Order: sequence, then structure tokens, then C-alpha cells
Amino acid sequence: MPKKLIKRYLPDHQTIKSNKHLQIFGDVLHDANLWSLNRRSVSKAFAIGLFMAFVPVPFQMVFAAGLAILFKGNLPLSIALVWISNPITIPPIFYFCYFIGTILMGVPEQEFAFELSWDWFVSSLSTVGGPFLLGCAACSVFFSTLGYFTINFLWRYQVTRSWKKRLHRN
Repeated sequence: MPKKLIKRYLPDHQTIKSNKHLQIFGDVLHDANLWSLNRRSVSKAFAIGLFMAFVPVPFQMVFAAGLAILFKGNLPLSIALVWISNPITIPPIFYFCYFIGTILMGVPEQEFAFELSWDWFVSSLSTVGGPFLLGCAACSVFFSTLGYFTINFLWRYQVTRSWKKRLHRN
């Protein structure tokens, strides 16, 4: 993956360090490994960001930041990838998770009207909660694993291609 393309879309590390919700991590945010763009840190960031994108909890960015610090993934990329699940994409993503959960549990789908509220989430746990949470867990693990290995492969492919081009030029 080209570093320039990733750097173009990532927020500045000073912006992230000054975020009031991330101040709980303190001086740990000054670790240079959290800001570097290399194959391992970017692959970990994709795994972390995609994992947290499917977890139905508030403050996903804070959890993604904590996991990025724990596993030494690229912090800005981990936080940015959580925004795959945003207010526009949450209904189809969560319905997909529910659908996957019903398949895994072998139960029929139930009719429900999705609302983006905590009250709806808590009251719906008794009816659609089991398949929904199982589907979220399965999608988190599947897509984070897929993201990790895909980025790892693409990064290696790009580096190999660059080396071959250099060899042919000489």
C-alpha cells in the first residue's frame, strides 16, 4: 500500500493527541510506533478498526485507540476505520449482522423496526439480541481477519512489484 495515499487521508497526529476523549491514555500516545506507517502497524490497524466497527457499543473510537495502543497498531488508521459504521451505514451493517446471527443460530428472522437509540437496543435484546450479538461477533472476527491478511498481502505485493520495477530499470 502506498504510504502517501494513506498519509493523505489520515488526520494529523497532533489532532488525535489533543482529542479530549483520548487524554485518558496520557503519555502513551507519544510512542512513535503508534504513528508509523509500515506493513505490520497498518495491518494491525485494519484488524482493530474493522473489529471495532462491528461491535455495537458507544465510543468505539476510544476502544479502537486502546486496542491500537495495546497491539501497537497505527492509531490514526485504527480510529478512522471505525467510521465504517457511521450513522448512515449502521442500519444496514447491523441488519447484516442480525441476518448472519440468525443463520448461525438456525432461528427464523423476526420483524422489527430499527431505531438508533440505546433504549431500543436494550429493549430488543430479549427478542433479536442473541442473533444480533452473535452476528456482530462473527462479523467482527471475520472482517478484521480478512482486513489484516488482505492489507498484509497487498503491502507485500506492492513492495515486491516496486523491487521488480527497480531491477528492470537497472
